[in-house]
This record gives sequence, C-alpha cells and structure tokens, in this order.
Amino acid sequence: MDGFRHTLLLSALALLCACGGGGGGGSSTPAPTWQAGQFADAGQFANQCLRPRTGSQYPDVAGSVLDENNWLRSWSHETYLWYDEIQDRNPANHDESLAYFDLLKTEAITASGAPKDQFHFAMPSGEWNAQSQSGVAVGYGLQWVIIESLPPRDVRVAYHDQQDRSDLPPRGTRLLSVDGVSMVSSNDIDTLNAGLYPGENGEQHRLEFEYPGGTRQTLTLSAGTVTSEPVQRVRVLTSTGGTQVGYMLFNDHIATAEGALRDAVAQLSQGNGIDDLVLDLRYNGGGYLALASQLAYMIAGPERTAGQSFEIARFNDQHPTTNPVTGQPLAPTPFYNTTLGFSVPANEPLPNLNLSRVFVLTGATTCSASESIINGLRGIGVEVIQIGNRTCGKPYGFYPTDNCGTTYFTIQFQGVNAQGFGDYPDGFVPGTDDGQAGVRGCQVADDYDHDLGDVDEARLSSALHYIDNGYCPPSTSRHTLHRRSLAAPPAVDGRVHKAPWRENRIMTPTR
Repeated sequence: MDGFRHTLLLSALALLCACGGGGGGGSSTPAPTWQAGQFADAGQFANQCLRPRTGSQYPDVAGSVLDENNWLRSWSHETYLWYDEIQDRNPANHDESLAYFDLLKTEAITASGAPKDQFHFAMPSGEWNAQSQSGVAVGYGLQWVIIESLPPRDVRVAYHDQQDRSDLPPRGTRLLSVDGVSMVSSNDIDTLNAGLYPGENGEQHRLEFEYPGGTRQTLTLSAGTVTSEPVQRVRVLTSTGGTQVGYMLFNDHIATAEGALRDAVAQLSQGNGIDDLVLDLRYNGGGYLALASQLAYMIAGPERTAGQSFEIARFNDQHPTTNPVTGQPLAPTPFYNTTLGFSVPANEPLPNLNLSRVFVLTGATTCSASESIINGLRGIGVEVIQIGNRTCGKPYGFYPTDNCGTTYFTIQFQGVNAQGFGDYPDGFVPGTDDGQAGVRGCQVADDYDHDLGDVDEARLSSALHYIDNGYCPPSTSRHTLHRRSLAAPPAVDGRVHKAPWRENRIMTPTR
C-alpha cells in the first residue's frame, strides 16, 4: 500500500503506515535518563528497533520505542538546521516514534504567517527506495492539478506520467465526480481523496469528466503500478523569427531521470544544436540535487561551469566546517559533468548545450531541486528568463536517513549558489531581475486548454514571443484568448500534489 494519502484541503501528505509505533519492547541496554538540554550521541541508539527487520542486509537489533525516540531526539539535535528551536520533550512520554518525530521541528512562522518548516516527514524505507530509484508508484498514470480545493472545487488533469497514454483523459480535462460523489460541491472528502489517489494495485473508481470542448464522459479507472517518465516531449521548435528553440518537459528529479536528461540534451545538441532552450519545470517538485547539478552543467557547458560551485550547503552552527551527516569536510556540490550512476553507468561524459541563457517555465509546484537549477545557473552568470508564476520557495534540503525501516526527512541544510544567495522562502518571482528572488521574465497563468509542448500553450507561447522580441507579450496577445468551454485559469496556480520526497531537495551521503 502506498504510504501516503493526498488531501484536497491540505498540501501536506499524511503518512498512513511505517514501523516504529506502539509501546512495549525491551532494550538490550538501559537508556539514559532524560535530562532537558543534555544529548547523547545518536549512534548510541541507532538501529535499536521495537520491530527489527530480519535479514543480513539490515543492521537492526531488538530495542524499544524509547530507543527509537532517543535516536530521533539526538539525531535531530545533531543535524536539524534549526536544532535550537526544537522544544526538548521527554522521549519516554511518547509511545509512537512517528508522532514524536512530528514534534522535533521548529514551531516558528515566517513573516507571511506560514510555518517556517513545512517539509518535515517520514515514509516507509521500502517505499522510499522503490519510488526514488525506479519512479514506480500506484496510480492511474496521470497527475491532478488542484486549482481550487474548496467548493466549488476545480480539479483537472495536469499531465500523464507517460507521454503516450491516449487512453487517459487529456490535459485540462475537469473531474466532476468520484463514484457518484460531486467533486465540485460534496463534503465527502474521504471518497474524493480515495478516487483521486488510489492506494492499492487493482483499485477501481468511477470518475466523471468534462473534456476540453464540453463533452462529458464517465470512465472506470483501475489503479496499477505506473513507471513515470520524468523527461518528456523533447523537441526542437522554430520560432516565428526563425530561432531554433529546444523544449523539454522535466517533471521529477528521480534516479531514472539521469539517463533521460542525458539523452534529451544529446538529442537537442545534434547538428548545429539549438539557439535557446525552454525548460518546462512547472510541475517539477524536486528530488535529487545531483541531477539538478548535472542538468545545469549540460545547459551551461564546460567553460561557464569550470571551477564553479553549483550549490553550497550551509548546516546548523554546530557544524561550521564538517558535514554532520557524512562526517566529511564541507565541500560544495559542483557542476557534475559526468554521469553518477543513478540510472546509467557512472563516469561517462555528459553532453552540453553551451548556452548563456535559458527560459524556465515555472509554477507553484516548481520546488526545491528545480529552484536550485534557477539559483545555481544565476550564480555563475547564466541568464535565466522565468515564464509563469512564483515558485514554491524551498531553499532547504536533507539527507534521507533510515532507522528501523522508516526513512526520516528533517531539514538539515540551506542551499546557496556561487554568489552566496539562497534566501527565497517565498519562491522566485518572474518580472524584474533584482539579483535575488526577482527574476527577469513574464507572469503567465497556466493554460489547461493546450497540451504541454504545444506552441500555442500560454507559457511556451510567451517564451517564444520573448525569444523573438526581447520582451513579454502584451496581455491581449493570442495566448490569452484561446479559452473554450472551461473557465480561464486563475492568476494563482493550482498545485500538483506529489509525495513529499518528490517536492524537496534530496542529498545522498555520496553525492
């Protein structure tokens, strides 16, 4: 069963299952008595589990909930970016490790009133390993965009996980009901969520759709194991002015993207190559930071990236010179110019486009590792033109850490570029380039009436206009007038809700 259930009303995803709950169990060695502000080394409690896994590949030994809680407390104190803002609670007073982990974070809020830490989560280690390495998950093969989560709701098809799925409703199709329950007006949230995000292979739901053009149809969709294609619709377009423009839709920084990105750039660099690139990140929530570095290198090329840092991780003030996770001296993430072995053999040279600027299509779901591409390229002087809406604002990241079969994600560092900038908790905003969170570009609402990669799609059309004319198209230009039967997209983007690991900046101990 998928360990997460999305919700219509909240952007966070609730963890449904993981090991480490319940009381009972005995530790092989007595745990130290809790003293507020006094912390033992986390290694003293690691892998001491209430329910140890069996098999030589696991380091687990018999332990207790208290052992697991003590590990979480010490590990959080050692590595959490805002460790001194955690209220120190007695771990012996909590019978469930997941519930205790939820408390081990800052309660501070930002100037806008949002929680300072919105990125604290855990998931079963088996699911983390399967999904992050292969892109396999249970679903219908499509991603929903929730434009309005409260009645009257507006939920539509954003894109397909695989680009050749003509059997599924196309982008922009509106979901009207789930198993007879109105998506637009019903308060039966459980039924709606169950239909949106099925958790079991073979699970079926009757979904009523309104297609672009007004046709209505009810389909019974069956959930299955879907392997997503993170890179899609790679093509070379010719602008009205004759410029050769590459286009690439990049949806997830997962392991399988390494080979796909390499092949996409190789395709775009054939012959005389391209003059400009439009990189569509509007639904890319993030993932592995190293993949962002590889793509940034392939865009900018060897001369611009030589000797430069893609991103520099800043940990908490207990670790000014040493990475608290790896134990190694602090070192920046470089612009990786070879494969790293995520999904193709390591140490193979990467192709490059050698571009001095890139057009990036963004929205509210453009997060974390995707924002690192923008920030990292700007840090070395590559011009970024942002087309779309404000990104989500996640300059933070973490190292997924397993203990007793649960992988924990706690904010451990803030990423800054080669110029030392990384302060964009409210996202990058297209408009005027101020050298910080303001980026040169055009604010353009998402266009659900056209497929991604279609030259008439609003954001891509705006990028092509900018390439030809050097400025944003007027608000009365043709791409704002194609509205058919569906309501025009709002100025504020909807959100494509993904599992949290697909909406963050992920580091591994070796990368």
